[in-house]
Amino acid sequence: MDRFLCLDIGDKRIGVAVSDPFNTYALPVKTYFRKNLKEDLRAVAELVKQKYATAVICGLPVNFDGQETTQTKKVSFFIEKLKETLAVPVISVDERCTTLEAEEILIGQGKSREERKQCVDSLAATSILEGFLSDFNKKRNNKGE
Repeated sequence: MDRFLCLDIGDKRIGVAVSDPFNTYALPVKTYFRKNLKEDLRAVAELVKQKYATAVICGLPVNFDGQETTQTKKVSFFIEKLKETLAVPVISVDERCTTLEAEEILIGQGKSREERKQCVDSLAATSILEGFLSDFNKKRNNKGE
């Protein structure tokens, strides 16, 4: 049975979410505050182990028109380092608008800027993972027909 760990990778923070054991929904796990490349990779590897993840899903930020940005290049570099470090597959998915959507949800809940900073990234990772799980389950169900 697959279990997915999802990362919303930023310059200062990495939002983390995980799928439930049946891959029907995503759960926010934490916001990891980045230190340096070596420590960040070690922390992700530890989360993979703790959550029994069989694959890591990484949000890849692109412009609305699909063009790469400076941030796309930074995240792609981190994803490549993850692929070299982890023993499980690392999959990139489009993450357009997920952080913005998460921010709007938290503002709607009346969260302060400081409170939002603590959880916006894990909420964005949850949104990324929910989109991935939706596609994953559609493909899995189509194979079963």
